[in-house]
Amino acid sequence: MTLFTCPLPLRDYPHIVMAHGGGGKLSADLVEHLILPALAGQNANALGDSTVLPPMEGRIAISTDSYVVRPIFFPGGSIGELAINGTINDLAMSGANPLYLTAAFILEEGLPLSTLAEVLRRMGEAAIRANIRIVAGDTKVVGKGQADGLYINTAGIGELPPGIHIGPTQAQIGDVVIVSGTMGDHGMAIMSVREGLEFETTIESDCSPLHTLVHAMLFATNNPTAIHVLRDPTRGGLAASLHEIARSSKLGITLTESAIPITEQVQSICELLGLDPLHVANEGKLVAIVDKDHASQILEAMHQHPLGRNAAIIGTVTDRNRGFLTARTPIGGTRIIPMPMGEQLPRIC
Repeated sequence: MTLFTCPLPLRDYPHIVMAHGGGGKLSADLVEHLILPALAGQNANALGDSTVLPPMEGRIAISTDSYVVRPIFFPGGSIGELAINGTINDLAMSGANPLYLTAAFILEEGLPLSTLAEVLRRMGEAAIRANIRIVAGDTKVVGKGQADGLYINTAGIGELPPGIHIGPTQAQIGDVVIVSGTMGDHGMAIMSVREGLEFETTIESDCSPLHTLVHAMLFATNNPTAIHVLRDPTRGGLAASLHEIARSSKLGITLTESAIPITEQVQSICELLGLDPLHVANEGKLVAIVDKDHASQILEAMHQHPLGRNAAIIGTVTDRNRGFLTARTPIGGTRIIPMPMGEQLPRIC
């Protein structure tokens, strides 16, 4: 595979040097011959200081995020796909249709250009698959040892359909809690590579864009307000997301622990390392708080989607233990699931 459209000026510098961020010829070569071609079709001819977008008819959703994952490549994805999919998912959790994305890169001096080229290629392919346009960007270079290779910052813009009002304060007593699939896959995939852990089978990240799944859920019923809350349980995992919803809504959430889908491999590794899978990050799963009268229709629509085949009802919203997350244990008891004090697994997204 050819990495560069015009290889000669860049092959003289197989690694990032400070001059790549200096605004001169090397900066221009990096953008023109590596970044823009990799993001093919992503507004490649617009090199101004800003991009003008066409008018939108609906309400606008906007999100921003930064990605500092280590290692840059992991089973099931890379920092490139993570930056695209993570931004899309943040927009989708408000019910928005993702449309536009910006991408800024902080590059460490000494980063191989081949590594950057592969990240960019994956980003471009992920954006095309998700039908989202990268419309603006930026590149900065920092000294060796100051950026761990590569950081990416993004912003995303989406458009909300009429009648959709999704947010953590919308949860209601009697609502049903649904997750779209198995918990903890992304965090354990990163952990296994980072720590050199070997198992009988490879655990892969669930890194995926969730907007099409959300679309299927929203239109599973004739009631656009049936979905009250959506969250993608990334850092802090399912427990952190549900704690935030309980606090925002001033209601309690009770889970049925045995109903939460967790693969045997993830469960085993968490037990081995002393981790709680409910505190482990996901990058292609969502948790939904939905009206109980429409829960079965929404769940059926999720099961028909590739990213929701393992969706399950795992709990309810109650007026007891307001502001707290509790779980019924397999032996019939009840336990309080604590809010994580910090990240069990840093640098995973």
